[in-house]
Amino acid sequence: MPIDFLELGPKAASATLLLAHGAGAPMDAPGMTMIAEALAVQNVRVVRFEFAYMAQRRTEGSRKPPPRADKLNSEYLAKIEKLKVDGPLIIGGKSMGGRVASMIADELFEANRIAGLLCVGYPFHPIGKPDQLRTEHLQYLQTPTLICQGTRDQFGTKDEVDTYDLSSSIQIDWFEDGNHDLKPRKRVSGFSHADHMKAMGLAVSAWVDGIN
Repeated sequence: MPIDFLELGPKAASATLLLAHGAGAPMDAPGMTMIAEALAVQNVRVVRFEFAYMAQRRTEGSRKPPPRADKLNSEYLAKIEKLKVDGPLIIGGKSMGGRVASMIADELFEANRIAGLLCVGYPFHPIGKPDQLRTEHLQYLQTPTLICQGTRDQFGTKDEVDTYDLSSSIQIDWFEDGNHDLKPRKRVSGFSHADHMKAMGLAVSAWVDGIN
């Protein structure tokens, strides 16, 4: 029977984070698990879920491509309803999952249903297509938002993102030499992937405390 949610972290945490996966990897992929574990260690309750197309890959063994990101908005909203969180809820995700959450965030924030938005490796543009920006709605975002981004992320490097017109409600924490998974080249940066994961967990925990 399919599992609706994967949970890590204390149920009595000060906030719950609902985390969606990226376009090509499931909710229990190593990268998603590293993110969840890094946050749970910092006493953030992390709940992961899968969109239907990804769950279908498990049952049918297919490689069905993801729908357009905006077509997943209703699925994300349905997962929020099913989770029934008591206390502050933060929505977000890795890559595409964070993008979907960003498109529904303001309607939920205005209704006092969420406290914030977390994106890990936001896909500001497709790889190799820096002019095809996915930032229009981010100019007007009202929801308190934290984006954790590697400085050499192919979906949006620091040099690129620094030129974008983004809402003042968005805080970006940069991870030196990190790629789309925040993984640095240790010989270049002096940091390991584990270092960046720990730093991300600490940054998110401090941000959660600040918005609660």
